[in-house]
Amino acid sequence: MTEQTLGRLAEESWSRFDDHDSMFYEGAWHRSHALAERARRMCGGFAESGIRPGDRVAVMMANSPEVPLIYQALWAAGAVVTPVVFLVGPRELRHILLDSGAAAIVTSPELADNVRAADVDIPVYVDTGELERATEHGPVRRDPGDLAALMYTGGTTGRAKGVMLSHGGLWHVAKDAFELSHQEGRNRALVPVPLSHAYGLIITVASMHATEPQQAVLMRWFDAKDFLELAAEQHVQYGTVVPAMIQLLLAEPLESHPLPDLAYLTCGAAPLGRDTLAEFERRMPGTQILEGYGLTETSAVTTFNPPGRRRAGSVGVPLGGYSITIRDGQGEPMETGDVGEICVSGQSLMLGYWGEHDPDPEGTALVGEELRTGDVGCVDDDGYLYIVDRKKDLIIRGGFNVFPRDVEDALNLHPDVVMSGVVGRPDPRVGEEVVAFVQLGKGAEVTAEELIEWARDRVGRVKYPREVRFVDSVPVTSVLKLDRKALRSRLQG
Repeated sequence: MTEQTLGRLAEESWSRFDDHDSMFYEGAWHRSHALAERARRMCGGFAESGIRPGDRVAVMMANSPEVPLIYQALWAAGAVVTPVVFLVGPRELRHILLDSGAAAIVTSPELADNVRAADVDIPVYVDTGELERATEHGPVRRDPGDLAALMYTGGTTGRAKGVMLSHGGLWHVAKDAFELSHQEGRNRALVPVPLSHAYGLIITVASMHATEPQQAVLMRWFDAKDFLELAAEQHVQYGTVVPAMIQLLLAEPLESHPLPDLAYLTCGAAPLGRDTLAEFERRMPGTQILEGYGLTETSAVTTFNPPGRRRAGSVGVPLGGYSITIRDGQGEPMETGDVGEICVSGQSLMLGYWGEHDPDPEGTALVGEELRTGDVGCVDDDGYLYIVDRKKDLIIRGGFNVFPRDVEDALNLHPDVVMSGVVGRPDPRVGEEVVAFVQLGKGAEVTAEELIEWARDRVGRVKYPREVRFVDSVPVTSVLKLDRKALRSRLQG
């Protein structure tokens, strides 16, 4: 390979191995060479329809075998993949399409009305049938520094903005992530995370660096019961999850679903409580959780716990191309073990944000060649990173710092709690009061007062919630990440 670009990487990966069962989806296996041919035809279809190198093309679909093929076809055509979560409504979709200057959008029949309701005058491809009637087309020449993906942030802290990721950045992060996580002989993965998210996108690219044939068992979307049944039926050896999926799995009778083949689950997108990790591994013996950390702005992965070197409670060590500095409120480097803002430097950071945006002093920002993440954490003597919380989620009660994650971890340990979310409510006496939203399991009878006492016993007299509100479900984003913006809006309602 002469180019570290994603179109070339896809082409090389297709020819690396003999034809094999590559992807299982909704009852059927798809062969690798047939998938490669479809992607090449899609590339030809995009080229024939006028898509040119540098054009942004939105892809709004639930998980399906077509999604990674569309990505590969667009990269081969020199276009910029612009993934859109299928749960996005017409108003937010319109913002993304207009802000990105999208040249076209690819969607599926069940989402076509939603796309048309966005009312943007661009070509709409409803499924890939028309594209696949074209002649096969190989990858065009691109530069590693060229834009490969324009990924819009989830908008949980404001209006979604486009993060510009390069071919070279995604290429290197995916390669490092594959090399850190791969164990020879373990090549069948269960994938329930959305491929439209940075986590899912990097999984797609990492698979193209594989050193042995890979097999993906793809879920349209996550369901805890289906996850366990698929894992058993298909003898999966590892999987990709986020912390909320672990919480939902813990609400299932795990002991009735032994999974002797499942060696590990990679977990990202948000911090996982150490006690939650221990509880899952106690009830699912033989399966280890390997946490990682990253942001869309770091091409999805920054750190990871390699198999055999996992450090419980940590999100791992930096990938080869990254270094981490912990800084105080004045931007000065801090000592090992001190808690401060996590700052990342390295070759695979985003190129920047698309268009003009007002800076957020508490959020993620590129300062020179360093990314200020807005996350709070520390590193130990061996370089392992520990996440405390998001800086802007910090609650200051009576002058004391309360990190919501500490309270959530304590509440989530209660046997009647499925999931919890904690936010601060303005209070004239103490500044902010700690409020917990709690989702209970079926048949639970625990009271709010009992949960308040449970939390006080575990986090102390400063941090415990003074108010508990029961909800049918705790709001989460499209990747099942706790949506504190939605919780704060409920306080105002």
